[in-house]
Amino acid sequence: MALWQHQFSLEELNAFHQHTLMEQLDIRVTEMGEDYLVASMPVDQRTRQPMGILHGGASVALAESLGSLAGTMAARPGYYVVGQEINANHLRSVRSGLVHATARPLHIGGRSQVWEIRITDDQQQLVCISRLTLAVVRAG
Repeated sequence: MALWQHQFSLEELNAFHQHTLMEQLDIRVTEMGEDYLVASMPVDQRTRQPMGILHGGASVALAESLGSLAGTMAARPGYYVVGQEINANHLRSVRSGLVHATARPLHIGGRSQVWEIRITDDQQQLVCISRLTLAVVRAG
């Protein structure tokens, strides 16, 4: 069975971000594979903490945003997903450039989904690893 139940172009996925936190943080979906999504986010004045490094909350926002988009694409027709739990381990600091997140499914069920989101820097060093649990809810 194919993972993606809904087909969107990269342009359509990025259009979902209008007027949201993702737009404010300049999160952009950059790649889509058969079982993964990739997005990037700049490390700049919007996403740094006072010490000048990437804010952990910005990493979590990136992880949950990308995982939720992937979950939406994987949900059966007539269903949508909502975040239920997220955790993150921050492993390396980043001061500038872009961070890149890749979301891959660990579990796709009828009532829940679990996604692993790995965030790397421009040198492909692991910055953060996150696990997102989504509840699958019937629309309407």
